[in-house]
Amino acid sequence: MNRSMINQKINEAISFAKSLSFALPPFAYWNPEVWRSKGSECNEIRCCMLGWDLTDFGSGDFDSIGLTLFTIRNGSATNPHYSKPYCEKLLVVQDGQVCPYHYHWKKTEDIINRGGSDLMIQLYNSADDGGFSDAPIYVSVDGTAREIAAGSIIRLTPGE
Repeated sequence: MNRSMINQKINEAISFAKSLSFALPPFAYWNPEVWRSKGSECNEIRCCMLGWDLTDFGSGDFDSIGLTLFTIRNGSATNPHYSKPYCEKLLVVQDGQVCPYHYHWKKTEDIINRGGSDLMIQLYNSADDGGFSDAPIYVSVDGTAREIAAGSIIRLTPGE
């Protein structure tokens, strides 16, 4: 993906966030010149890798398997200066894009559909070997507990 396409996707994500009245922090808008002027006062942004990220998860096919992300907050399990036990990201998913299966051993995720279209999420627990478990999933959606079968897909509408 070339730089002009990356810039286009970031600008689209900024426009999308603005259309939802989702305010991004100031560093979302810093250009390279502004970044060069920042010193150690911005170490948390650098060390915790806050900011924009476009990924195709190594697929080479961003339009099918990809996301535009903006990391707003991110803790570090190894750096005591930034020991927040959570992360906050804006994930912009285009119609038809998917995010590959993944899991976190020591992190809980809150996934909130802030707007746009419905978000479909297929859920599994992880087996001890890292594969998929057949065990039921226990998930809370907006404070309502659900038990669903492994591999079930939940739909999050805007606001959920």
